[in-house]
Amino acid sequence: MITIYAALRRSDSAVQHHGEYHEVSMTSTPTAKTRTSAEAPATSAAPAANVPARPAPKPKVPSLAAPQAAKRRYQNIDRSIRAKNAQLTNGVSVNASHAAWMDWAKHIAQAPGRQQELAEKAVENTRKLWLGMMGLSGGFEPRKGDNRFTHEGWNTPPYNAWKQSYLALEDWWTAATTEVRGMRHKSSDRVAFQTQQMLDAISPSNFPLTNPEVMSKTLETGGENLATGARNFFEDFVREISHEKEPMPEEFRIGENIACTPGEVVFRNELMELIQYTPTTPKVHAEPILIVPAWIMKYYILDLSQKNSLIRYLVSQGYTVFCISWVNPDASYANVGLDDYRKDGVMAALDAVTAIVPDQKVHACGYCLGGTILSIAAATMARDDDERFASVSLLAAQTDFTEAGEVMMFLDESQIAYLEDMMWDQGYLDQDQMAGAFQALRAEDLIFARAIRKYLLGEQEKAFDISAWNADATRMPYKMHSEYLRALFLENRLSGGRYAVEGKVIALRDIAAPFFVVGTEKDHIAPWKSVYKIGLFNGAKHTFVLTSGGHNSGILSRTGHPRRHYRIGHRAEEYHYMDPDTWLANHDVQQGSWWEEWETFLSGHSSKEMVDPPSMGAPDKGLRPLGAAPGTYVFQQ
Repeated sequence: MITIYAALRRSDSAVQHHGEYHEVSMTSTPTAKTRTSAEAPATSAAPAANVPARPAPKPKVPSLAAPQAAKRRYQNIDRSIRAKNAQLTNGVSVNASHAAWMDWAKHIAQAPGRQQELAEKAVENTRKLWLGMMGLSGGFEPRKGDNRFTHEGWNTPPYNAWKQSYLALEDWWTAATTEVRGMRHKSSDRVAFQTQQMLDAISPSNFPLTNPEVMSKTLETGGENLATGARNFFEDFVREISHEKEPMPEEFRIGENIACTPGEVVFRNELMELIQYTPTTPKVHAEPILIVPAWIMKYYILDLSQKNSLIRYLVSQGYTVFCISWVNPDASYANVGLDDYRKDGVMAALDAVTAIVPDQKVHACGYCLGGTILSIAAATMARDDDERFASVSLLAAQTDFTEAGEVMMFLDESQIAYLEDMMWDQGYLDQDQMAGAFQALRAEDLIFARAIRKYLLGEQEKAFDISAWNADATRMPYKMHSEYLRALFLENRLSGGRYAVEGKVIALRDIAAPFFVVGTEKDHIAPWKSVYKIGLFNGAKHTFVLTSGGHNSGILSRTGHPRRHYRIGHRAEEYHYMDPDTWLANHDVQQGSWWEEWETFLSGHSSKEMVDPPSMGAPDKGLRPLGAAPGTYVFQQ
């Protein structure tokens, strides 16, 4: 009852506070404040005799807006309650999860053949379990990439028995949650994913008494590892309940040894700062580069330490480089939409770049979500005959979302509505809520393995530049993220020809600038086959690179790295489409960094003659340097 009462109170203010209800508040508030004659207070004295009595007031006709305001009020009650529930589940919809399990249970209950198959598998797994426990061949082996059982102690009793029991259980449930004919594919994925999450949680490697590596370390250190781990756990627990961010490792300082490429902020608005980097060569290419990073995290993933900085590499190759640094939004940005990021982000930055470097086309580059908004901006420019792009480079960025990978299992109408209500209540999607979803995709490595090292083995994680950046997360505005999830992930409007900008539909096929597209082999966020599909929707000249690594590490493929490789293919204009599996089979692995291939592409689409570097900013056009890179927005918490 207390929750419902609080929701009622919140719903009254929400009608006036949330931007999507502004129209309602203007019409409904006066009506809500009007008293009826029955509610009017009694007068303290009768009117004087010589004053004519006023005619009785006519009954007021209820405003047409009143029913709508009441409806909104009831909706706000439900949304407020769902928002609080979503905070408890970190944004995961219980309804969506329940529906998936019911779908699986109903279909498997009507599949006696499948039931018989699973019963036989249970018998076979029992046989293999006994073989494994006795140390004979034919037992279970961890799946490829599973590093939980690499310690030699797992091959000795009783740890071997626990390992084999767990692997037998995992193997059976993997088979049991494979899609049953007739059930929804998304339900199958969700059930399999949640089952694996539960199995990961009960792995014997997660408990000190059943993990031989932990027991060995405990005997070796006299229990010091557990004492250190307990301190680590307590510190993290206090930080979690007090909602404090994990501090950046002391080894790294923004502007000193990460995000430290010299430059100046030459433009700033409420959404972003534009950084122009200082040239390091006497001559530069005439065409500048504009980089549009994702606003899910800070921009300096592309400007980490000196050896890992893509921006520093481009500057050293004689390019005038500009990069957007996005604001870290708070609740006041709740009504900032996806198109605001296009107009006040990409287009505002492009206008500034062309003012500083006039009469030249621009190489545009977008990373992750920044590549998606760059594609939208480029298609809009093509529709409006704006030809300022010399080329478009997309790094791990999706334009079609039909095969958007494991993240899609989180997204359906129920799940998005749950997230929307949580963001509606807060005004934004919190960085921890977003990070939790991505960590869940790789819970074995990013959650449980990390917990074992830190809390059971008492080991502190070694600090890397990319781990420092990873801890420096950002928020996302309510309206923008809602539009992004619905228009792109859920409804796939961009590649489907149904995405409208300023009331008119745009099309990726209108973009005439040549494309350079990069996918990464182990990307869980933007799977490379999804990134590759830009070739289906655009017929311009096209270079596609598939590089080793994941969503971040694959992009940070510095030159000279000893363990980097890539594949590269070129497609002429209007050439026949090749599906990704065929493309993979027809392009051999090459050792080295794709950065050099990109530089070759950029120089090949630039003027041959090198020119003097442009000035820092354009003071005569109102673009004066506002401060040294990395600017101010990057420090916002």
